Amino acid sequence: MREHRGTLSILGCKSGRRFSVKICRELQKLFEAEGDVQGALAVPMQERIFPNGEVKTVIHRHVRGHDVYVVQCAIDPRCRRSVNDNLMALLTAINAAHQSDADSITAVLPYFPYSRQERKKTREGITASQVARFLEESGVHRVITLDIHAEAIAGFFPRATLDDLHASKVLIAAFKELYLGDRSMRDLVVASPDVGSAARARFFSKSLGADMAIADKERDYGAGGDIVSMRLVGDVKGKDVLLVDDLIDTGGSIESATKLLKDTGARDIYIAASFTFLNSPAVERLDELHRDHDLKYVIGTDVVHRGKAFQSKHTWYREVSVAPLFAEVIYRINRKKSVSELLK
Repeated sequence: MREHRGTLSILGCKSGRRFSVKICRELQKLFEAEGDVQGALAVPMQERIFPNGEVKTVIHRHVRGHDVYVVQCAIDPRCRRSVNDNLMALLTAINAAHQSDADSITAVLPYFPYSRQERKKTREGITASQVARFLEESGVHRVITLDIHAEAIAGFFPRATLDDLHASKVLIAAFKELYLGDRSMRDLVVASPDVGSAARARFFSKSLGADMAIADKERDYGAGGDIVSMRLVGDVKGKDVLLVDDLIDTGGSIESATKLLKDTGARDIYIAASFTFLNSPAVERLDELHRDHDLKYVIGTDVVHRGKAFQSKHTWYREVSVAPLFAEVIYRINRKKSVSELLK
């Protein structure tokens, strides 16, 4: 029995290409450390967009019998493609690998599309379940994602395996680099912007040895989910605060939580999030909070790549890479090694 799953091949969709290149670089280091000079193959492929908007993916090198990983970033600020465009491009790439007789196909999908539609509140679809079925029907055997919005989504895959990675340790390391100096963690409180993110905040709190607070919010779903009230559970007076969440969309919750923290006596406020979507008007809101000295820094990951120009213009933003984490998981899967420690 061979000790690996076959030739490891990386396919980068257009919106996932930059991240796939980073993963390949990190994989190369891992393979070279074990004396494998060949390592991972970066397989060229092309996405062709037809005039009517349909997409076709063509793989330009054979992958028969290979252990294939298709990388796609569903949210790409650098182009006008929608989540739906990128999802369809991923599905066609997966199916192209399936039709090319790959042995194993893994979708590397850091943000799982429609993950916030994982349950039914009124007369609506459970779209996260549909996405899982689309992926399986296209030929995927495994999905690697990051900080999925609802763990229950793993149950939507009757055949494929879902591995949910966590950016927490990477974000914590980046925060320490920004925060530590003359300061002590005794001056810090970790806060969650809602009850749903309490488990994440608890992990940060324990890892940093800091106290914890929760901003409990009430939404009016009849008015589009607007926040109607918010109260703080915990004491932040005279403390610096690290506000942690899985994503920042329009920034409404973050803005409300930041102002609540300042009103209750917080000093410097930092924010850490796995996905900094920053859809309008999030950037304007964060710019204003920074100008008013209500916000120190926002730390995000490179699965939503914003680039150096954005960071130069918005000095409150810091971007850290989770490519080494994804590369380590891919390497261990290919080498038939345990990944459980990396999923914590």
